[in-house]
Amino acid sequence: MVSATSADEAGRLAEFERHRGHLWGVAYRIMGTKADADDALQEAWLRWRNAGEAQVRDVRAYLTTTVSRICYDVLTSARARREAYAGPWLPEPVVQELGPEDRAALDDSVSMALLAVLERLTAAERVAFVLHDAFSVPFAEIADVLGRSDEAVRRLASRARARVREHGPRRTTDRSTHRKAVEAFTAAALNGDLSGLVAVLDPEVVWRSDGGGVVSAAMQPVSGADRVARLVRGTMERWMQGMDVEFAEVNGAFGAVVRAADGTVDTVVAFAVAEDGRITEVDVVRNPEKLTRV
Repeated sequence: MVSATSADEAGRLAEFERHRGHLWGVAYRIMGTKADADDALQEAWLRWRNAGEAQVRDVRAYLTTTVSRICYDVLTSARARREAYAGPWLPEPVVQELGPEDRAALDDSVSMALLAVLERLTAAERVAFVLHDAFSVPFAEIADVLGRSDEAVRRLASRARARVREHGPRRTTDRSTHRKAVEAFTAAALNGDLSGLVAVLDPEVVWRSDGGGVVSAAMQPVSGADRVARLVRGTMERWMQGMDVEFAEVNGAFGAVVRAADGTVDTVVAFAVAEDGRITEVDVVRNPEKLTRV
């Protein structure tokens, strides 16, 4: 016979699992790493399992607030580590197999380029922006997460929105345009075609590479079509021997995964593509610690 306590916990677990996808999406957008998102969900589950019935009127709202508060606390302490990071800090990529184009639209709120922009925000601005603009959480609930007034949270979200507009990627939501640009870039890179690379790159394209100080990567962002094209061609000549390139969904958009001869993931590349079909941003994740879950 199942005890009342066991039955109650099983019911709570089922309820938690019903919201897991939503909660993980919140945590990943706030934190930028899969490991931290997983840890936040584990802590949120423990708090939900032990929560009194009187505490919870809306389970989804309660869990969203709980996981957001956990992420906010962790992100606040993580800021100093990220500021001391060797080279550009990029999010840990989410890589999936390619599916039908009509299965999922490009999700701007989880794109590598946008998550990189969110690194410019304070922890409070990031939480306010993610919860309100990506998940439509009311300001009153966000105020509870951050321990601030509704009006203060409105100002945080407004400042964050302005900075995202200023620094956010120019990108198309047309999957075909995005895919053609990435395929053209990859073909030109593999063939060492400098003019082909320049043609598919926006004049103000930005290349960011994250090696974490562990593997070779540019320590500063590289800007401009000619500079990025020459960097890519030189990198391919020095580094691509024995490597294989495959296409995959990287943070909701068509991207590339580079594997070493033994099959291990060496690099994940995400792209932002403008409406005119030219690449505006290239984000290259090489830090091995961020590739273990790919």
